[in-house]
Amino acid sequence: MDGERRDTAKIGGFRGNGLDRPVAGKVPEITLGFWVINFLATTLGDTSGNAVSMSLDLGFAMSSVLSLEVFAAAVAAQIAVRRFHPFLFWFVIAAAAAATAGITLADFFQRSLAIGYAGGAVLLLGLLAAAFALWYRVTGSLSIARIASPTAELFYWGTILLSQTLGTALGDWMADGTGLGIRGAALVFVAGLAVVAAIYVFTGVSRTLLFWCAFVLTRPLGAALGDWLDRPAAAGGLDLDRLPVSALLLAAILICIVELPQRPAR
Repeated sequence: MDGERRDTAKIGGFRGNGLDRPVAGKVPEITLGFWVINFLATTLGDTSGNAVSMSLDLGFAMSSVLSLEVFAAAVAAQIAVRRFHPFLFWFVIAAAAAATAGITLADFFQRSLAIGYAGGAVLLLGLLAAAFALWYRVTGSLSIARIASPTAELFYWGTILLSQTLGTALGDWMADGTGLGIRGAALVFVAGLAVVAAIYVFTGVSRTLLFWCAFVLTRPLGAALGDWLDRPAAAGGLDLDRLPVSALLLAAILICIVELPQRPAR
C-alpha cells in the first residue's frame, strides 16, 4: 500500500485542465503536534456541530448541507494555493471539513435515516473502504507522506471527511449504543490508540494504514470530550454553553498552530 507510483494520474475529464499538475507538499508532517491539534479540532467539530444543529435549531439535514458547502469552499481554497499554509489546512480540518460536517452527517445517517448507530457505522465503513479503493486505483498510492497533485488532494480531503464521520458514528455507537457512556467509550478509544501506537513502534506495519486507523480513532475521542463538555449534568456532562466552549477550543488550536512546529510533509 506504500508503493509509490508518481501521483500524476490523469482522470478522463480532468486531463489537460490543470487538475493533474504536480504541486508542492501541502499537508503537515505527522508529528506529536499534528495529533494534538487534530484532537482539539475533532473536539471543536463536536461542539460546533452541536451548536449549529441543536442550539441554533437548524436540524441535522440542514446543518449537514451548510457544513458541506463550507467544506467544499475551503477545500477549493486549499487546492488553489501552491504551498502549505498551516492556518488554511487546519481551517479545512477543524472549521469546515470533517470535524464540523462529519458530526452532522453522522447524526443524519444515524437519526434522520433511522438506521441506528450500528447501521450508520457499517454504512460509513463501507463508504470509506470504497474511497480508499478508488483512491488507490486512480493514483497507485495511499501514502500521505506527500500529497503531490490536486487529484490526490481531492481524494485526501474526501477520505478525511469520511474518516471523521465514521469516527463520530463509532463514538456514538460505543457511548450510547452499547451503554458504556462517555467515559467508557473514551477508554475504549484510548486503548485502541495505544494499540495502534504499539504496532507503530514494534512492527513494520504500513505507516499509511496506521495513520488512518489513528485518525479514525481520534475522532470519537475528541467527540467524547466535546460531549462531556456540553452535555447536561444528568447525562454525565458539564453542561457548558457550546458557543463559548467552541470559541475557547478555536483559540487553543490557533495557539498550537503558532507554537508547535508546522512543516509540510517531505
